[in-house]
Amino acid sequence: MTPPYPFSAVVGLADLRLALLLTAVSPAIGGVLVRGEKGTAKSTVVRALAALLPEVDVVTGCRFACDPAAPDAECPDGPHLPGGGAARRRSALVELPVGATEDRVVGTLDLQRALGDGVKAYEPGLLAAAHRGVLYVDEVNLLPDHLVDLLLDAAAMGRAHVERDGVSVKHAARFLLVGTMNPEEGEPRPQLVDRFGLVVGVAAPQEAPPRAEVVRRRLAYEADPAAFAARYVEADAELAARIATARGRLGAVSLPDRELDRIARICLAYRVDGLRADIVVARTAVALAAWHGRTVVTKDDVRDAARLALPHRRRRDPLDPPGADKDRLEEVLNAEANPDEPDDDPGPDNGGGGPDGPGDGPGDGGPDGAESGPDVDDGSQPGPPPPSPSPNADLPDEFDAQGKSDSSDSYPAEGGEGEPGQRVEAPGALAFAGLPYKPKLLSIAGRANRQAGAHAGRRSPAVSRHGRVVRSRAPLGGKLTSLHVPDTVRAAALRGARRAEARDVREAVKVGREANLVLFVVDASGSMAARQRMSVVKTAILSLLRDAYQRRDKVGMISFRQHDAALVLEPTASHEVGVLRLAELRTGGRTPLAAGLRQAARTLHGERRRDARRRPLLVVVTDGRSTSGPDPLSVVPLLAGVPAVVVDCESGPIRLGLARRLAAALDADCIPLSSLGA
Repeated sequence: MTPPYPFSAVVGLADLRLALLLTAVSPAIGGVLVRGEKGTAKSTVVRALAALLPEVDVVTGCRFACDPAAPDAECPDGPHLPGGGAARRRSALVELPVGATEDRVVGTLDLQRALGDGVKAYEPGLLAAAHRGVLYVDEVNLLPDHLVDLLLDAAAMGRAHVERDGVSVKHAARFLLVGTMNPEEGEPRPQLVDRFGLVVGVAAPQEAPPRAEVVRRRLAYEADPAAFAARYVEADAELAARIATARGRLGAVSLPDRELDRIARICLAYRVDGLRADIVVARTAVALAAWHGRTVVTKDDVRDAARLALPHRRRRDPLDPPGADKDRLEEVLNAEANPDEPDDDPGPDNGGGGPDGPGDGPGDGGPDGAESGPDVDDGSQPGPPPPSPSPNADLPDEFDAQGKSDSSDSYPAEGGEGEPGQRVEAPGALAFAGLPYKPKLLSIAGRANRQAGAHAGRRSPAVSRHGRVVRSRAPLGGKLTSLHVPDTVRAAALRGARRAEARDVREAVKVGREANLVLFVVDASGSMAARQRMSVVKTAILSLLRDAYQRRDKVGMISFRQHDAALVLEPTASHEVGVLRLAELRTGGRTPLAAGLRQAARTLHGERRRDARRRPLLVVVTDGRSTSGPDPLSVVPLLAGVPAVVVDCESGPIRLGLARRLAAALDADCIPLSSLGA
C-alpha cells in the first residue's frame, strides 16, 4: 500500500496546517473548510492528517466504533456489556464522494439478508464509519442538497437517524468534518458553511523558491513514496505526540473573563449572526493555548482564533466573497482593550504561529496567498455606493424598494438623449443596483424525465434519484437505481413465491426538483437608461441571481447595446462572479435585440453539447424595442423549444407592447418588471 504524503513535508500553507491540527486537538471546534484554487494541495494535506490522529479504543466487533468506556445506549450492534472486549485502532478517515447515494451515506436495509433470510437487518453507511474519526468531502460545494441535509442533521445532533426501506435506526455520528472546494465552481449552502468551525483560504506560492520546492518534493514522493515518507517519519511522529499532549492539556486550560469579553466584543464588532461564532472562537483559543503548551488563553490566542473562525461568519450578502478583515480585527483588539489590563500583545504579529516546520513559524501571518482579496463591506453590493443617503437611494424615484412602479415615464432617444423633462444617463453610464428582494419563482413547465442524470436543485420539477416516491416500475434497461421494497415484496407475493426473484424487482420513481441553467439576456441600450430604469433592472437581476444561488442553478449573462451583443458571464456556478459582472454592466446606445437573441442561441447550443442533462431557462430582460440590426422575430426560430421568460421593462402611459410580442413569438411568459416581486 502506498503511504500517504507526509503532513510535515507540506511546504507553506501554515494557516491550513494550523487549522487542521487545532481541530485534531479539539474536535468540538467543528471542522475545517478549505477554500482555494485547483492544484494547491488541499486534498493532499487533509489526507495526510489521518496519520497524525491519535488511536481510539473501540468495542470489539462493533461496526459503529463505540467507546468501551461509554458505549452508545442506542447502538444497533448493542447493548454492549461493561468490561467487554476492546480493540485499539487508528481514527478513521472516511471520504464522502460528491456522487454518493443517500443509502450509501446513512446506510440502508441489508438486501441480501432481507431477501435471502427474511431478516430485517441494517447495513451501516459512511456516517457510521466516520464516527470518532474524520469525514472528508472533496468539492463540498458540489454536494447535492439531499446529502447536505443529512450532514447538517448529523453535525447538529451528533447522531444519524435512518428512516427508510422499513428500517428505523439511530446511532452516534460524531466526526470531524473537513471539506475542500474551489470557489470558481460556486459556493456551498450557507447552512453548511456555518457548520464548519474554521475556514482557511489557500493559494499557490507567488515566489519561485517555494514553488520549486513544492515540485521537488512532489517528484521525489512520486519516484519512491516509501523512501520519501521515511524521511519525515520522525517529524510526523512529533506532531502526533504533540496533538495527543495538547488533547490531554485541554481540560486544564482556563479562559479568563477578560478574554471571553474580548471575544464577545470582537464578534459584536464583526456583526456575526447568532452565538456560534463566539463559541467557536472560544474553543479555538483554548485549543491554541493547549497546542502551545499554555494553561491560560491570551490575547494572541484570541486574535488567531478570530482570524480563522470569523471570515465566513460576517453578516453580509450571501453572494459576497468571504474574507477576514485583518485590519478591522486589529482595530477591534486595540480599541476594545481594557486600559487597566497589562498589554500582553507584543506587536502586530499574529504571535500564535503554526506547526513546527520550515517557513511557518510564529507570526508568519498565514499561508501563502491566504485571504489576500479585498475587504468586504458588511451587506453592501459590489461597486461604489450611490451618493444619496436615502434608504432607497439606489432606486429611481418612481420605484419603491420592491421594484414596484408608482409613476410613468416615456422613452428617451436611443443615443442617450431623452425627451424634455426626462432623466437619462449618458452613454456608457454605470447604474447601481438597490436592495435585492424575493422574486417570483421562474421555472420550466412540465417535468424532466431524467432519472439517471437530472441535476439536483430547487427550481423545476423533474423525475430524478432524489425526491418523494410517486410510484414504482420495472427497472429500465435492467439497471436498478432505487429499490421499491414494498412493491418488490408485493410482486413476489402475487406470484405466490416465498422469495423475491429478479423479475419481481421494482424500482422507485421519485419526483423532486432540478437545477437549471438560467441565462440572462439583458437590454443595456439607451432606452433602458430612462429615469434610471437600469438601476431597477439591475436590482431585479440581482434578486434573480440570489434566487438562482439558493436554487443551485448555473447562471450566465448576455448584454446587448450599441450594435452587438456580448457574453459578459459564461455559464458558471460561481454566482459571485455574476454579481461582479452585473455591477460592471453599462448602458447606452442603440438596441440590437436580434444580436442578443442570436448570442443566446449560440451560448445555449454550446452548453447543450457540454452538459445535455441540464435544462436551460432563458430570461430576456428588455422593453422590446429594437433599433439596430434585423427584426428580432426573425431570430426567434433559433431558440425554438427553449423555455423562456420575458421581463417587460416598458413603462409609461403609452406602451407599444413589443416585449409581449417577443414573448408570444418565444412561447414564453411575459412578466412586467414591476410585478417580478413574489
